[in-house]
Amino acid sequence: MHALRHYYASVLLDSGENIKALAEYLGHSDPGFTLRTYTHRMPNSQDRARRAIDAAFGAPDADNGSGGAEALT
Repeated sequence: MHALRHYYASVLLDSGENIKALAEYLGHSDPGFTLRTYTHRMPNSQDRARRAIDAAFGAPDADNGSGGAEALT
């Protein structure tokens, strides 16, 4: 059952849930405790981070071949 709490926290953060809200869902008063204790890197997080940085710097998007620089201007 405890492993399910870790998985729940990791999945919600990976999907973009706010850490303060997640801490509240888990009954924690300190969001830092939630981050340190209950969250783990998800398998696809490195690829998503790389795509976000590429898009911010205008590198072609693997999905559609367009650059991301236009979105920054």
